[in-house]
Amino acid sequence: MNTDNPKNQKIISNYNQLEELLKEGIQMLKKEREVGEIGAQKLSGGLVNIFPEGSAIIVGDIHGDLDSLTTILKKSQSLERLNKEKIYLIFLGDYGDRGEYTPEVYWAILRLKISYPKNIILLRGNHEPAPGLDVYPFDLPNFLLLHYGNKGFKLMPLFESFFNFLPQALLVKGKYLMLHGGLPEKISCIEDIANAHQTHPTTSYLEQILWSDPGNNKGSHPSPRGAGRVFGEDISQKILNLLNLKTLIRSHQPCEGTSIAHQGKVLTLFSCKGEPYHNTKAAYLDLDLSLPAKNAYQLHQEAHLF
Repeated sequence: MNTDNPKNQKIISNYNQLEELLKEGIQMLKKEREVGEIGAQKLSGGLVNIFPEGSAIIVGDIHGDLDSLTTILKKSQSLERLNKEKIYLIFLGDYGDRGEYTPEVYWAILRLKISYPKNIILLRGNHEPAPGLDVYPFDLPNFLLLHYGNKGFKLMPLFESFFNFLPQALLVKGKYLMLHGGLPEKISCIEDIANAHQTHPTTSYLEQILWSDPGNNKGSHPSPRGAGRVFGEDISQKILNLLNLKTLIRSHQPCEGTSIAHQGKVLTLFSCKGEPYHNTKAAYLDLDLSLPAKNAYQLHQEAHLF
């Protein structure tokens, strides 16, 4: 996979190539759902269960920022390590929109998934919209039009199918929950997260997983985003205790690489930078899953900023 600077060279060649990658990626994700496995890891509905061993490179929002994506791959030496170590490359969603290299980023993550199917885990973000949870503005169709003309719109049904097969959360037992947005406040068990895509829209679990944010007040209130909730530390404490976990690792909110909420119970990781978010730093995590669970303060100290 070419990781040259995107300002000097585009990595995507043509419409047909992206179409074939989408089709192959959809079949791969569909097969994972059917067999309930991603490599040696269990996939329960839309929840990936990872054994607490090996390492994980964790990436937050990319939003069409191919420069940041290639920087992360180079600095973390992910591609070299994938061939030598037990390592996972975990993306927390929001691959496209906003950034001008949106089609190229999708090309890159699809190539990664197809090349390393057992090691690449692509979670769903709110910019991989679920039915009835549309995001505005949704830039992907415009970028497809810009790149490929009117036929670019023909790719949208494939993108929608790809989005619908993405899992919504990842669990490292006894340690971490990873997802895009926030904690669904009224769940009673981990299966409620695993099956959130199936109970949507009867329950608001998927909406909150994709859209919610941590806030400063107790309880929760409607989000100014128009979807999801703003949830307090009491909710983080309740849900993490319920699931016997230490820390929520999520993305969704622009920040200077990382930010900490709820006295170290929640870490936000943001992996793109510049326009339109005006952040000057982005970050990724390189996490040893075999070590004792770390809180957000510790993860913040170990985050790789660029």
